[in-house]
Amino acid sequence: MGRKRAGTQRTILFLLAVAVGALIVWLAGCDKIASTFRSLRKSTISKTEHVPPRAPSRAGEGPKLAILLDDLGSDPAAAEAIFALRQPLTISVLPFHAHSTEIAEEAGEHGIQVMLHLPMEAVGNTLPEPQELHVGMTTAEVAAEVSAMLGSVPTAVGVNNHEGSSATTDSRLMAELMPLLKQKSLYFVDSRTTAATVALDAARQAGLRCGSRNVPFLDDVEEVGAIRKELELAMRGAEEKGAAIAIGHPHKETLEALREMLPKIKARGVRLVYVSEVVR
Repeated sequence: MGRKRAGTQRTILFLLAVAVGALIVWLAGCDKIASTFRSLRKSTISKTEHVPPRAPSRAGEGPKLAILLDDLGSDPAAAEAIFALRQPLTISVLPFHAHSTEIAEEAGEHGIQVMLHLPMEAVGNTLPEPQELHVGMTTAEVAAEVSAMLGSVPTAVGVNNHEGSSATTDSRLMAELMPLLKQKSLYFVDSRTTAATVALDAARQAGLRCGSRNVPFLDDVEEVGAIRKELELAMRGAEEKGAAIAIGHPHKETLEALREMLPKIKARGVRLVYVSEVVR
């Protein structure tokens, strides 16, 4: 009887030991699972925290204002003053001037877009450029002239007319020019130096990405106060139309007014953009 009781006790102790061992193994497994879960959660959180945010949609970023500064090419200091603004501005460079190529190439290093300021015949033509497009040129002459001018401004991605109050009214000349620009994947902006211009219509007929100055010139009056008022009108034009192209020049007064107005442009929710962003 005593031996039977002792055997029973050993069996119970054995079963208890097995149960305790199983419990220890089970608890260790639970801890490992919990640890793995915590690790995975931490990793997931960490990855979530380091994923860069998606770029916001451009659709709701407000009206666009493209400011185009003409007549660069002779004065490196004027170009440097524009570069120092550190804004998405566009410059238009006259060909064959002393610093045309230098300014055009340096502009890209400063995030400035470059256009060819293509000289064209004006009514009266009192101060013509040495080389320009004029009424009566043949197709071959237009092609040769444009190629040479682009060679002088090698980083140009678009073209606008310098002067041209006579040339831009000539349907034949514009019909010769626009397909050439299309072949070179350039866009065109009509500076609208005359109300009688047909340049924009010709560009559209050629299937060219194009646009036109659709607010007043910024600096017909070279005074800071007057230019500020024109910048106000340009902002209003952008707000009303959704996008505007304003044209000015690298005068000291123009750049001073622009520098002063930059905070106001931003506060108004008007976005400065390159000309290429508003042509269609």
